[in-house]
Amino acid sequence: MRCMVEGFRMFRNMAPPAGSGTIRRARKLRKAMSLPEALLWREFRRRPLGLKFRRQHGSGPYVLDFYCSDARLAIEVDGKVHDTGDQALHDETRDAWFREHGIETLRVPASDVLKDVVGAAEAIVTYARSRLPLHHPAALGGPPPRDKLEEE
Repeated sequence: MRCMVEGFRMFRNMAPPAGSGTIRRARKLRKAMSLPEALLWREFRRRPLGLKFRRQHGSGPYVLDFYCSDARLAIEVDGKVHDTGDQALHDETRDAWFREHGIETLRVPASDVLKDVVGAAEAIVTYARSRLPLHHPAALGGPPPRDKLEEE
């Protein structure tokens, strides 16, 4: 979807569409979020600094823990399993796939979220905000109420 913002062309919601079975897997994962993911979601659902985050967002063959479309940023909450076996290679392959599609992956240790969820969320939001194009900053406090959008 293309949209015009102040004369500039912005590409929004350009994550590759979810592959076969990915949507079903994402829905299942939304119901079984880990504790660090659930704690972050509690912060992100408030749309901090006007940014919208999606949880368990399907894209291509993968499901992202969180995705901020405006910043084209995937956020992955990594537990101890990411330090073992072939998981590191899988993560590299996955990150490369998203990079090829213009999406950066930010990996956050689950232990950091558990130690200070507010601090972790603020750091993620600050990073996401820094990735926004200068001509398209997120509105502080989110979008205006619908009744304020209509002209009198």
